[in-house]
Amino acid sequence: MKFLLPVCCLAVFAQPTVWAAEWKAAMGRGKITPEGSIWMSGYAARTRPSEGVLQDLWVKALALEDPKGRRVVFVTSDLIGFPRRITDAVAAQALKQYGLERAQLVFNSSHTHSGPVVRPNLETMYDLPPEQWAKIDRYGQQLTETILTMIGGALGQLAPAKVTYHEGKATFAINRRQASAKGVVLGSNPGGPIDHSVPVLRVTDLNGKLLGAMFGYSCHNTTLTGEFYQIAGDYAGYAQAEFERAHPGTVGMFLMLGGGDQNPSPRSKLELAAQHGKALAVATEEAMAQPGLALSGDLRVAFQMVDLPLAPHSREDFEKELSDPNKYKVRRAKEMLKAYDAKLPVRKVAYPVQAIRLGKLATYVPLGGELVVDYVLQTKAAFPKERIVVAGYSNDVMCYISNKRILQEGGYEAVDSMIYYGMPGPFAPDVEDVLTASIRRVLARVGVKP
Repeated sequence: MKFLLPVCCLAVFAQPTVWAAEWKAAMGRGKITPEGSIWMSGYAARTRPSEGVLQDLWVKALALEDPKGRRVVFVTSDLIGFPRRITDAVAAQALKQYGLERAQLVFNSSHTHSGPVVRPNLETMYDLPPEQWAKIDRYGQQLTETILTMIGGALGQLAPAKVTYHEGKATFAINRRQASAKGVVLGSNPGGPIDHSVPVLRVTDLNGKLLGAMFGYSCHNTTLTGEFYQIAGDYAGYAQAEFERAHPGTVGMFLMLGGGDQNPSPRSKLELAAQHGKALAVATEEAMAQPGLALSGDLRVAFQMVDLPLAPHSREDFEKELSDPNKYKVRRAKEMLKAYDAKLPVRKVAYPVQAIRLGKLATYVPLGGELVVDYVLQTKAAFPKERIVVAGYSNDVMCYISNKRILQEGGYEAVDSMIYYGMPGPFAPDVEDVLTASIRRVLARVGVKP
């Protein structure tokens, strides 16, 4: 693998014109396209490694500094998800090298299913030969180094800027939890919960020159299905590329929101990925064409880990599962029995909850895992006086994060997906209460009130 970071960073870091201003900003990107063939993540049905590159993959950074010198860095990526193995390592080094506390770093992934495996994300899904695991591990190490360099590069380019918030709309996402005679299946549910909003942070220098934008959407990044074997960023990759083509020299960043139970519609054709990407880019442009809300005030950040409870299970459950015809259940059972042997059965999930309040502009709530859209809608409804942006797939992607309704209904997000993530089973019924209370706590710490 070859990371073209030194060239990319120097070429595309955007530095505003310097004179007195309240806030500072910088944006940049570094290429993380794997070199050569590598196993792709997201679909268990794939039977071989990647075959070429359709789109380059990128890590991108947006650094912000308020008038008092307090900083935050948003890091986005064209990957299935950042595991804590990577984000913890980067955060530890960022503290040593740049003095950034954990709450000052946000790591978000587009959740493309056409990128490389990032270990240990979805590790139970794969039974690979040692040489493939070695390649994946090397990629993870280089990725860690690249992210850290990106953070340092962005901080080093901070200069006075103007940041504005805008909101648009894109309509290609659809709720995928379809009721059937066999229960809830993956399909199409036009009446299900959905959020079509496209929140946009627009960054310019003090002369009004566009430096870039960070735009979000709640939709699984899965237009390209399991029969595709080329490395690609899917619709999110096309949206960013479209934005950057329209504005040469800028950086377009995609922030994945609550897309856990949302799918692009239609899907499964290459041209549809480009079509959805263009729709998202157009929504971003239309939003930026309207008057935005200017960033002012102070930066406030909060971060905490909370334990999300899993449903009860016993050793006997997994001893029985060893004889299941589903090979993924067998792999899961072996891992769970190892945990029982070590007297450390998996009863809870360590979960990151974060809040970033950008002065009087907006508050971002980055949450871990494959977050279902209910949490987006509920959080925004609970704080109607605030501009709230809830992002899933942030800081760690360890499994799907379901709520009470979905746990009661069952289906892929609540039950089946947990097998591939190596979890012992679904969450306990009170997981929504635990998570909602934690969200309220971090929001209170940054001064957001219902």
